Amino acid sequence: KQWYQRRVAITAGTHPAEDKILDPAEFATYLNERIKVGGKTGNLGTNVIVQREGFKINVLSDIPFSKRYLKYLTKKYLKRSNLRDWLRVVASNASTYELRYFQINQDDEEAED
Repeated sequence: KQWYQRRVAITAGTHPAEDKILDPAEFATYLNERIKVGGKTGNLGTNVIVQREGFKINVLSDIPFSKRYLKYLTKKYLKRSNLRDWLRVVASNASTYELRYFQINQDDEEAED
């Protein structure tokens, strides 16, 4: 039996959290309630741990855990909080997601001329 540990982090982004658009504590609670282990929610036990460090949320797992599943839950949370139109989930490296504002181009008016 192999020992397995995976760390996936979600950075709430300094700008969304500082602008008080996103509450990292509420988001960590949402992840605790919604992550499924063995097909059941609320079954985290000691296999999956959700930690919050300032604007950063770490998910530590002793079992195989999909980074993509964490992105899915993050998008679901943003949709529920009506933030999906302003924030997007971007992979900043192999084990980290970051929440960023959408880039809105100011060049639209110039293109119409």
